Amino acid sequence: MYTVYIVECGDGSFYTGITTDIVRRFREHTEGKGGKYTRAKKVKKVLYTEIQPDKGTALKREIAIKKMHRKNKIKLMQNQ
Repeated sequence: MYTVYIVECGDGSFYTGITTDIVRRFREHTEGKGGKYTRAKKVKKVLYTEIQPDKGTALKREIAIKKMHRKNKIKLMQNQ
Protein backbone atom coordinates (compact mmCIF):
# COMPACT_ATOMS: atom_id res chain seq x y z
CA MET A 1 0.00 0.00 0.00
CA TYR A 2 1.17 3.49 -0.86
CA THR A 3 -0.05 6.86 0.36
CA VAL A 4 -0.33 9.87 -1.91
CA TYR A 5 -0.06 12.99 0.23
CA ILE A 6 -0.18 16.76 0.08
CA VAL A 7 1.67 18.85 2.65
CA GLU A 8 1.48 22.57 3.22
CA CYS A 9 4.78 24.43 3.15
CA GLY A 10 5.78 27.49 5.15
CA ASP A 11 5.10 29.80 2.21
CA GLY A 12 1.57 28.41 1.74
CA SER A 13 2.47 26.28 -1.28
CA PHE A 14 1.59 22.60 -1.55
CA TYR A 15 3.95 19.67 -2.06
CA THR A 16 2.61 16.33 -3.34
CA GLY A 17 4.41 13.03 -2.95
CA ILE A 18 4.02 9.31 -2.30
CA THR A 19 5.27 7.08 0.50
CA THR A 20 4.74 3.74 2.21
CA ASP A 21 4.92 5.39 5.65
CA ILE A 22 3.41 8.87 5.97
CA VAL A 23 4.62 9.43 9.56
CA ARG A 24 8.23 8.63 8.64
CA ARG A 25 8.07 10.68 5.44
CA PHE A 26 6.62 13.75 7.20
CA ARG A 27 9.37 13.49 9.83
CA GLU A 28 11.97 13.36 7.04
CA HIS A 29 10.48 16.48 5.48
CA THR A 30 10.47 18.37 8.79
CA GLU A 31 14.08 17.33 9.51
CA GLY A 32 15.20 18.64 6.12
CA LYS A 33 15.82 15.14 4.75
CA GLY A 34 13.02 15.25 2.20
CA GLY A 35 13.23 16.66 -1.29
CA LYS A 36 14.97 19.90 -2.21
CA TYR A 37 11.64 21.74 -2.48
CA THR A 38 10.53 20.92 1.07
CA ARG A 39 13.99 21.65 2.48
CA ALA A 40 13.75 25.16 1.05
CA LYS A 41 10.07 25.76 1.85
CA LYS A 42 9.82 24.03 5.28
CA VAL A 43 6.76 21.81 5.66
CA LYS A 44 4.05 22.71 8.17
CA LYS A 45 1.44 19.95 8.11
CA VAL A 46 -0.11 17.12 6.15
CA LEU A 47 -3.30 18.34 4.48
CA TYR A 48 -4.39 15.30 2.48
CA THR A 49 -3.73 11.57 2.22
CA GLU A 50 -5.06 8.99 -0.18
CA ILE A 51 -4.30 5.25 -0.09
CA GLN A 52 -3.36 3.50 -3.34
CA PRO A 53 -2.90 -0.26 -3.78
CA ASP A 54 0.50 -0.19 -5.49
CA LYS A 55 3.39 2.05 -6.47
CA GLY A 56 2.36 2.41 -10.12
CA THR A 57 -1.13 3.58 -9.25
CA ALA A 58 0.25 5.95 -6.60
CA LEU A 59 2.72 7.49 -9.05
CA LYS A 60 -0.03 8.07 -11.63
CA ARG A 61 -2.23 9.70 -9.00
CA GLU A 62 0.66 11.86 -7.75
CA ILE A 63 1.26 13.13 -11.28
CA ALA A 64 -2.45 13.83 -11.77
CA ILE A 65 -2.61 15.83 -8.53
CA LYS A 66 0.57 17.76 -9.37
CA LYS A 67 -1.01 18.82 -12.67
CA MET A 68 -4.10 20.21 -10.92
CA HIS A 69 -4.56 23.93 -10.41
CA ARG A 70 -4.35 25.07 -6.80
CA LYS A 71 -8.11 25.65 -6.52
CA ASN A 72 -8.75 22.05 -7.61
CA LYS A 73 -6.27 20.74 -5.04
CA ILE A 74 -8.10 22.70 -2.35
CA LYS A 75 -11.40 21.27 -3.54
CA LEU A 76 -9.91 17.75 -3.45
CA MET A 77 -8.75 18.26 0.14
CA GLN A 78 -12.14 19.66 1.21
CA ASN A 79 -13.93 16.58 -0.18
CA GLN A 80 -11.74 14.16 1.78
